[in-house]
Amino acid sequence: MGALATASSSRADPGAAFSNPQIEARVDALLGQMTVEEKVGQLNQFAADTLTGPGQVVSDGDQKIRSGQVGSLFNAVAAKATNRYQKEAVEGSRLHIPILFGYDVIHGFRTLFPIPLGLSASWDPGLVERTARVAAQEASREGVRWTFSPMVDIARDPRWGRIAEGAGEDPYLGSEFARAYVRGYQGMRLGDPDSIIACAKHFVGYGAAEGGRDYNTAEISERTLRDVYLPPFHAAVDEGAGTLMSAFNASDGVPASANPFTLTQVLRDEWRFSGFVVSDWTAVREIMLHGIADDGRTAARKSFLAGVDMDMQSDLFLPNLPGLVRDGEVPADRLDESVRRVLRIKFALGLFDKPYVGTTEAVGVPPARRGVDLAREAAEESFVLLQNRDTGSGALLPLGAGRGRRIALIGPLADSGLDMMGSWTGAADPGDVVTLRTALSRRVASEGMVLSEARGTAIAGDSESGFAEALGAARSSDVVILALGESGHSSGEASSRSSLDLPGNQERLLEAVAATGKPIVLVLFSGRPLSIGWASRHVPAILEAWFPGQQAGPALVRVLFGDSSPSGRLTVSVPRSVGQVPIYYNSLNTGRPRSDPIGLGDKKADPYYVTGYIDEKNTPLYPFGYGLTYTTFSYSPVRVDLSTISARALKAGTAHLTVSADVRNTGAREGTETAQLYIRLRGTSVARPVRELKGFRRLRLAPGESRRVDFTLGREELSFWNIEMKDVVEPASLYVWVGPDCTQGSPAKVELGE
Repeated sequence: MGALATASSSRADPGAAFSNPQIEARVDALLGQMTVEEKVGQLNQFAADTLTGPGQVVSDGDQKIRSGQVGSLFNAVAAKATNRYQKEAVEGSRLHIPILFGYDVIHGFRTLFPIPLGLSASWDPGLVERTARVAAQEASREGVRWTFSPMVDIARDPRWGRIAEGAGEDPYLGSEFARAYVRGYQGMRLGDPDSIIACAKHFVGYGAAEGGRDYNTAEISERTLRDVYLPPFHAAVDEGAGTLMSAFNASDGVPASANPFTLTQVLRDEWRFSGFVVSDWTAVREIMLHGIADDGRTAARKSFLAGVDMDMQSDLFLPNLPGLVRDGEVPADRLDESVRRVLRIKFALGLFDKPYVGTTEAVGVPPARRGVDLAREAAEESFVLLQNRDTGSGALLPLGAGRGRRIALIGPLADSGLDMMGSWTGAADPGDVVTLRTALSRRVASEGMVLSEARGTAIAGDSESGFAEALGAARSSDVVILALGESGHSSGEASSRSSLDLPGNQERLLEAVAATGKPIVLVLFSGRPLSIGWASRHVPAILEAWFPGQQAGPALVRVLFGDSSPSGRLTVSVPRSVGQVPIYYNSLNTGRPRSDPIGLGDKKADPYYVTGYIDEKNTPLYPFGYGLTYTTFSYSPVRVDLSTISARALKAGTAHLTVSADVRNTGAREGTETAQLYIRLRGTSVARPVRELKGFRRLRLAPGESRRVDFTLGREELSFWNIEMKDVVEPASLYVWVGPDCTQGSPAKVELGE
């Protein structure tokens, strides 16, 4: 196995909820009492009160609930509301089956953490597990026992707005975070009152939408699907995720929510998944727009038989499945199996025994101190220091007395609590957000420094009326902090962009402030990588802050002033320009590479007739895995315990390879380094990526301290889908690197023999 960043602190038994004899007996007994209509009702989900897309709303006292036509409700988020609806179902329906309440708990419920892309930059699955645990505890108190998270889509195109909701471009790292979210949400036992069911989404290939346009077609070969897009879902299933959500997109001409290959062959037959699949919002109805169904009856039949168990908001299962069963177009046992999956989850959660929760006056209570502290810690670990140049008296960051007493804070995102929340804000209160301006004002006052402030411009505006004030503040300062970037709603669902530049006239503001000659710290807020080529050449310090959540300000001030050192590392490549997109580190080489990207001495083609652009480099502005801190680290040459090893033994699991290196803190401060293990296989039946992440280790090192890191490579890390579409370990030349990102280090070579 590859090396994980932290050990798991808790883990639910993946099979316990799905193989419990007592639960199965109760499911069988209940199923035997149900009419066809009541069975189909369990496969029907409506929104409660609030719409997050087109569809119906089920109100208090709705007859659908009392007649057993609603298996799940979406967007009821307060205990009073969930209890009211639950009473209609439990006391008003014939069979007293409780409702399963779901909600988009994406990066927190009442306590809001950084967006998932920011959390992934921590490279700390243990941290993510803790944030998910807090979210589960807060949501479950309100009766929400099902979250539509984690989003585990691999995203290689930052134009796609939903890149903000996942863990970036790498399947190995994405798999580790998928497991962490599932552990955090589901806890040790599903029956515990603070456990909520995880839902890995969107199955599958949604992150490969053409042009980065949300809901768009994704064309993915089966090999790429299996090597890149499926592994995080498989990891979530292995970790015990109770549900999956089918995607909006079509791939190879088949809508994901009506695709028997992925929903049945892969998910059920190969992976033996025992939970249930819910469609995305109206995705069953949308297969008519895709063009594979002319009417709702056909759409319901195709989606259900492909493997969708629950219809979210389309309201097509309810009116059509009973007739399809009676007419023999849908086998009765298929209906029973889907209902069994839903009931099994409800029993496992303890909803039949304890359907209600304690009532509170509002949605939740103010975040507890423990949650607030964790929100600040998570934000600090999510920040990525992209550059920190010497301005004449050492690196610009961290700030302090030596940097002058006068600070100018400029930018439209310096004091916007709502934007710090990003997309999918759960039940969080913007009033709980502490902005950079608020936290910086407190720090400056406590240290007797002077702070001048100016908004400068709007996030997406073109007026320069605020430039004069901003430039005046800059000229009167010793250092400028510029808070620029996107609005919180510029990423997330339905928020694709054709440009990755700073919105509005923020670039002009940046250039004008830089022209004053004052040293600048650029703090970037975004839900995706932005093209910041000009800033990278002219601004000494750049900190990627993503959307940090409710403790944005305190976390930023602690990092900017050096109370905490930045430790985040990129999980997505930052392009130089949008024309490079898609750009990702684990690409295939070509027969005409522009350069030798990995130091293996590959023969270069003619210097003109090579892959690339005539007006731009092939490389990203900042590569995957990259990030700086306030100290420096060095790596020893990588070591392997064997120079040759049998591919057959690796495949059988009877052999493994140990890779190690020494990491030393060569600076004057304590700091955290993330040592990353990469491999490349050559001589294989199909081309393999130039590098692939297969392990990582976070290390906290004191000045001068050195520590050895060890990684293990076995079947899981070295297998791939070969030319015959078999998951194998092949004889090959293996190259391994240990370094600080995907571009650095010299490899060691190992021969994988027969």
